[in-house]
Amino acid sequence: MTRSFNLADLFEVVADAVPDKLALVAGEVRLTYRELDERANRVAHHLAEAGVRAGDHVSILSYNRAEWLETQIAAWKIRAVPVNVNYRYTADELAYVVADSNSVALVGERSLIARLGDARGKLADLRHTVVIEDGSDEAVPDAVSYEDAVAKVSGERDFAERSSDDLYLLYTGGTTGMPKGVMWRCEDIFISAMGGGNLLGDPVQTPEELGEKATAGGLAMLICAPLMHGAGMWVAWSGLTSGSTVVLWTEHRFSAERVLEVAAAEKAQVMLLVGDAMARPIADLLSASPGAYDLSSVLVVATGGSVTSADVKARLHEAIPSMLTILDAFGGSETGAFSQAVEPGEDGAPRFMPRGDDVAVLDVSLRVISKGSDEIGVVARKGRIPLGYWNDEAKTAKTFVTDDDGTRWALQGDMARMDGDGAIILLGRGSLVINTGGEKVFVEEVEATLKSHPAIYDALVVGVSDQRLGSRVAAVVSLGEDSAESEGLVDELVAHCRKTLAGYKVPRDIRVVDEVKRSPAGKADYRWAKSVWA
Repeated sequence: MTRSFNLADLFEVVADAVPDKLALVAGEVRLTYRELDERANRVAHHLAEAGVRAGDHVSILSYNRAEWLETQIAAWKIRAVPVNVNYRYTADELAYVVADSNSVALVGERSLIARLGDARGKLADLRHTVVIEDGSDEAVPDAVSYEDAVAKVSGERDFAERSSDDLYLLYTGGTTGMPKGVMWRCEDIFISAMGGGNLLGDPVQTPEELGEKATAGGLAMLICAPLMHGAGMWVAWSGLTSGSTVVLWTEHRFSAERVLEVAAAEKAQVMLLVGDAMARPIADLLSASPGAYDLSSVLVVATGGSVTSADVKARLHEAIPSMLTILDAFGGSETGAFSQAVEPGEDGAPRFMPRGDDVAVLDVSLRVISKGSDEIGVVARKGRIPLGYWNDEAKTAKTFVTDDDGTRWALQGDMARMDGDGAIILLGRGSLVINTGGEKVFVEEVEATLKSHPAIYDALVVGVSDQRLGSRVAAVVSLGEDSAESEGLVDELVAHCRKTLAGYKVPRDIRVVDEVKRSPAGKADYRWAKSVWA
């Protein structure tokens, strides 16, 4: 059988090379590569028997667990397309993603599918539902049991040949609007976001090379990010295509103490965290309880999906002596992972060094902004980029653009400048820009400055209505455990911001709250931040 860059093919190459190696740890579940492959074969056969065909879409609605990856691999085995569904969505949002993706099958946890209620029966394309038991007794009519389904079919691998062009579809909420599905070729997402079989070097040239590399090593990788987001999914697949052991954080709430216990028990060499939301509590715990956890196996802490502050990185380095590096990646659903954080600028703005020559900052005419220029543009990537958005030609035309030279670019949506050494100075998401008195303020730049103050634990910045300026800059901050709100704290924060920010960027209003609201994956909740000022 000829191997392609279909992700099921890539997994099977590794499974054949290291069949007895531990592939997946998910709570109490421990599966070798052979066992994970067989389980995925069974799910694939069941889906095929239920009428799922090549090109059909299969929605996955679940917290991190073994069945998530089993179903994803299974879909690609029969050349179907797995669809990630955010388990935090409301019933209407869940129904929207399943409907918008034209999913013909839904595999998910009982309590989560039950959230759909009667809406499930109104989804025109959905014709098959598989329930993963999660301890709930809620009714899910007209569904089959996951374990019953896999028990009744063959575990043999007897599928048709696949293609590198087979689809990878990633639904992303972004910062505005309804969720949208980003379409990639399997080969392109593997190389642009999953390490390409060689995280620190050039991607493999053939699928067969993965087998050779898998027999030579692999790591124990603790994935704390949700699989239904790109960061968690991509790192998990970098593990599954390198012969590594993927350890999933399966609890429904983040706990720094429990994460460190799992890392110690599984001798994790790589820990994937999501920005300050996960990294800061871990740094706090390690600082408060030095030596309490055996992290001597940890070589790399990887972060993504949200900004990780410089002080947090420094504290992690100090607390984990065995750690060689912190990989703070930057990218997005539309661009993959393409740069690595380097030292921030004097103003505290995050700086990222692109890994190749396919990344640029473009001006409004789609011309590349030169290094060292003060001009602000949008981060973009060319080469191995998505095909577009599923079911949305208008958004595709806005995000995936072609310049006058015929080069096709994916616009990341983040505004930035290009430093003299080629680093991207990240200013913030364009859709979150505050227009105050005709000046543009990028909220992430102000947030980084606020969080560089020793008293501040977390911060979000928003624009609030102002009769004179149109909008004014406002901030919501929370304090560190050793800090207390004082009468002069707000004035002190304003003075701190004025040291590195232009006057119009300095927050005119700052409110201290007990906790800055973020999702469990560390995503900023700007709607909540605006409501504080409503």
